[in-house]
Amino acid sequence: VQLQASGGGLAQAGDSLRLSCAASGRSSSRFTMGWFRQAPGKEREFVAAITWPGGSTDYADSVKGRFTISRADAKNTVYLQMNSLKPADTGAYYCAAGGGIITSSRTSKIAYNYWGQGTQVTVSS
Repeated sequence: VQLQASGGGLAQAGDSLRLSCAASGRSSSRFTMGWFRQAPGKEREFVAAITWPGGSTDYADSVKGRFTISRADAKNTVYLQMNSLKPADTGAYYCAAGGGIITSSRTSKIAYNYWGQGTQVTVSS
């Protein structure tokens, strides 16, 4: 599975951005899809995940109520709608895919087999 993330850019605090992650090479429709982010000098951290089937979602506490993850399986695409952006949201955002991920592991980056190249989000105050 190849993953291509897009939609990053420059934003001001309070703005919104929508990230997209398009999968190719193999249908991603049966994978759990996740978004992670990494700020300079920091570890890559979990942001959000959505399961297959059922579309159950998980969010990091820092983004709950502001970010929404969704998937369009017919398009092999997963989205991350980011509202009320904060400077702390700045970082490279990576989409990831994994099969057979158990509930307790959905927030762990080691559970995901496939990774996209990342898209940069920079939020100014």
